Amino acid sequence: MNKREFIKQIAMVGLVTPVFSRLEGILQAAEHLSPLELAKDHEFWAKIRGTYKLKPDYINLENGFYCIQPEETLEHFIQHVREVNYQGSFYMRNYRLDNKQRITEKLAEMIGCAGDELIITRNTTESLDTVIGGLDWNSGDEAVLANQDYGAMRNMFELVENRYGVVRKIIDVPMHPKSDDEIVEIYASAITSKTRLLMVSHIVNITGHILPVRKICDMAHSKGVDVLVDGAHAFGHFNFSIADLDCDYYGSSLHKWLSVPLGAGLLYAKKKNVHKVWPLFADAAREADDIQKLNHTGTHPVHTDLAIANAIDYHNRIGGDRKEARLRYIQNYWTDQARKMEHLALYTPKERHRSCAIATVGIKGMEPAEMAKTLLDTYGIFTVAINGGGVRGCRVSPNVFTSIEEMDTFVEALRSMG
Repeated sequence: MNKREFIKQIAMVGLVTPVFSRLEGILQAAEHLSPLELAKDHEFWAKIRGTYKLKPDYINLENGFYCIQPEETLEHFIQHVREVNYQGSFYMRNYRLDNKQRITEKLAEMIGCAGDELIITRNTTESLDTVIGGLDWNSGDEAVLANQDYGAMRNMFELVENRYGVVRKIIDVPMHPKSDDEIVEIYASAITSKTRLLMVSHIVNITGHILPVRKICDMAHSKGVDVLVDGAHAFGHFNFSIADLDCDYYGSSLHKWLSVPLGAGLLYAKKKNVHKVWPLFADAAREADDIQKLNHTGTHPVHTDLAIANAIDYHNRIGGDRKEARLRYIQNYWTDQARKMEHLALYTPKERHRSCAIATVGIKGMEPAEMAKTLLDTYGIFTVAINGGGVRGCRVSPNVFTSIEEMDTFVEALRSMG
């Protein structure tokens, strides 16, 4: 490969000068502020907002499903689409695998695991279902999960129940726990000598409740049970390390809080556990402990993989600590006010460490769908209705580009709907 081609390939994985340099000036001006101080600096975050192109028709408080990319990441992505299309099969046969491996290593560094314990998937559902459907289940084996877990995972457990005779032990996660021990004990009470796998949400998608995953893992491991973690809403949202969690398997979507283009997720499997999982799609012969055996899905949009590196760069330049502090500040800003309104029901714990950006609120006596429709039609606020798992309300998921004025509008809407 000549020098020009080499530089081109390095650029495609986000290792050269960004398309835009605007962000650097914004960040340099705030270097002297701590994350907590910066969380309240609305002028700074207004400048960050300026790095996104936002639709003016409504206030977007539904960033948990899919979060749009900042213009910088989007432009990189468009460049990747053009370059892959320009090179065609030449790129696919000569550069695709090496570039994907470099991006996997970059992703592994961010999440805190070895590169040979991680693969890039298309989303959390694919990641977790690969494990749930890939284990050697026997009739009578038990799996522990929660009513508050995401529907696709609960459906997959129902499938293995119907197919293999697996018994589902379903618990309820307390929305306002007195302690971590209360949560851990609920999971522990469902484990028996027949339990093979316990699934837990890192952050409950319908409430924003961050669960004590490490304590649950320690408890489960003491009973000989592996733990699968649904981290769909965690990665890129708040800081954590896979090593600190000590889970056995972890899945997440990168198009949510990391703001990668649609179609990217990750699956982590502890090296010693990879051999336990059968691939859902057959590949050429690989060693039983080679996680790449789980990553054969045929030809896929490689330009999305390339944009992962750019999204990580954007996230790192803002800083995970800064992002987490701002997201938590915004959520507490509106929920602290909402908790004082008697006509509202909050489904997210009040303790600061038990949530970050996401919180869910309901209006007593109003159907969730009606609440979401009223917020959009009357106040121009886009949310999502939640009606299940003990939750009746609207999930609210702002992001770093959400302004405090928009949250004031939302609070006033809640107050007037009483």
